[in-house]
Amino acid sequence: MDLNELFSADFATARRRFRDAALAAGASLQELLLEARGPHDEPLGIDIAWLGTSNAQRVLLHTSGLHGVEGFAGSAIQLHLLSQPPALPSDMAVVLLHVVNPYGMAWLRRFNENNVDLNRNFLAPGEAFSGAPDAYRTLNSLLNPTGPARGVDLFYVHAGWRVLRHGFHNLKQAIAQGQYDYPHGLFYGGAKLEPSAVAVLAWCREHLKGAERVFVIDIHTGLGPSGVDSLLTHYASESEPAQQLRKHLGDKVQCWDRRSVAYHIRGGFLEALERELAPAAVTTLCQEYGTYSPLSVLAALRQENRLHHAGQSRQLNHPAKQRLVEAFCPRSPVWRTQILERGATLFDAARQHLL
Repeated sequence: MDLNELFSADFATARRRFRDAALAAGASLQELLLEARGPHDEPLGIDIAWLGTSNAQRVLLHTSGLHGVEGFAGSAIQLHLLSQPPALPSDMAVVLLHVVNPYGMAWLRRFNENNVDLNRNFLAPGEAFSGAPDAYRTLNSLLNPTGPARGVDLFYVHAGWRVLRHGFHNLKQAIAQGQYDYPHGLFYGGAKLEPSAVAVLAWCREHLKGAERVFVIDIHTGLGPSGVDSLLTHYASESEPAQQLRKHLGDKVQCWDRRSVAYHIRGGFLEALERELAPAAVTTLCQEYGTYSPLSVLAALRQENRLHHAGQSRQLNHPAKQRLVEAFCPRSPVWRTQILERGATLFDAARQHLL
């Protein structure tokens, strides 16, 4: 594996490489063009590569970049998969959605053009885009400082004290589950379904409506031990779907709650896909790769978000931007090799599961 050919320096490079690799692998390509623009006023879009029959009954759907800057890792995994496309039976397809939040990756943000965390944006029909945990309100000034940074930042001191006082898992849940009352804040779920969310759901409804079985892998980074992937599911621990996943994929499968490396969220992407693709039998997994400590990752998010809302978002070489990229896609060759290998392993296991 040539890591430099798989891990791109920017979104434009990643997008060009993905499209070239998809065509070389014999895939058909589609594009969901968005109104948001890149740093050089270039158009942004979600590219979709389709391998296999067009009316597949079994579909392996692989998605990356829902959280923008996490797309550097997800895109590399998808390029690696396209470099060795699998043989597929006549009723099966592999579909790769490349960087669901292209604005975030292009501008080195986790959030989109409206500061929305897309994995908190897919609320169920009738669910209100409002509310925030009480603890988030208490922590708002610490999490979302305003204006340019000046002087010594005591974030780690204050955050460490809060952890000792309230408990790590309680704070993790309160901070990251999703909030809808602070538009400039971290983990903001938005005021309505975002354009990229609308586009992806509409595409899936139209093109996957004939599928009987769908297995979804959504790539994320930032939580858990460095280089180790956790397979997160929203199914209850003792439910039949969770037991079947553990049977086929092992003890990496964890329920998406405070006892895992993650936390329960509102407005999740995978639950929305299950609603949209019904009545197909849909299995969903978030493959989450660990990078740095939770407080380090949170500090990087906080610093970049402050920079963005202080009007300095165009400074892509700013240390806060580069720190955010490192927090979600470490430069370490060991880390990068590990995630490519695990990405290919899970992809093959999911394909075998469908077979």
